[in-house]
Amino acid sequence: MTSMATVSEWIEGARPRTLPNAIAPVVAGVGAAIALDAFSWWRSALALLVSLSLIIGVNFANDYSDGVRGTDEHRVGPLRLVGSGTAAPKVVLTAALAFLGLAGVLGLVLVAVSGYWWLLAMGGLCILGAWFYTGGSKPYGYYGFGELAVFVFFGLAGVLGTVYVQAGKVSWAGLACAVAVGSFSMAVLTANNLRDIPTDVESGKRTLATRLGDRGTRRMYVTLVSVPYLLTVVLGIWHPLVLITLITAPLLLKSLRAVGSGQQGRALIPALRDTGLAMLGWAVLSAVALAFQVV
Repeated sequence: MTSMATVSEWIEGARPRTLPNAIAPVVAGVGAAIALDAFSWWRSALALLVSLSLIIGVNFANDYSDGVRGTDEHRVGPLRLVGSGTAAPKVVLTAALAFLGLAGVLGLVLVAVSGYWWLLAMGGLCILGAWFYTGGSKPYGYYGFGELAVFVFFGLAGVLGTVYVQAGKVSWAGLACAVAVGSFSMAVLTANNLRDIPTDVESGKRTLATRLGDRGTRRMYVTLVSVPYLLTVVLGIWHPLVLITLITAPLLLKSLRAVGSGQQGRALIPALRDTGLAMLGWAVLSAVALAFQVV
């Protein structure tokens, strides 16, 4: 019998450790907008609220969809509200739709005040992408496209959208930040799916990790977390202050050791946290560097 979830359980079910994936793209986008002399604090705040609402919505949507399919019955990691029986599926579904709806409303306000109506299409794709990641009869997350989706939505769309609603254009620095943050987001999901390979194989969830296998997934993680720092060096040619983001690399040392040494299960959970923190630190420092660049 399903019990009533407590506030702390709802917070855990929202997966707060994933919030850097929503905050980092907006922060990096703000830095790129400042570099274009187009910063607007209230447009930035709206973009952040849209991004946060979207990721909380997708987390609850995943909880609901995976829970009713039975995918989460033996999952290692944060509390799953439906899978654990902590909350009724319909209640979690309502929470998911509420946050996705909030993201839509806030996004509509942002588009209306910026006047770039074509961005409604991008916002609609983001919401559809959030739902169909694990929702619907053929969720793309079950076919190995989850990593590509987070790169597009929390990398390219998140960063470049934040820049565009303020500046009406994008820049090469903004594009570099978008690819870097997208690679970090992919790395977070890769670490998550690496941890879940055994249970995903058992439940028939064909993530990219299950397709690449354990060794291939570990190699992909290392490659993905290397991309932002390679871009840092390239971007530093034109914006030397951006090189300060290199100081976030040590945050990944424990994660790289865990992934590289073949650790599994719960031993990989800190890798998700540390990758997210490295991403957030990189975004904050890159934003500061771009804001203080010499024109």
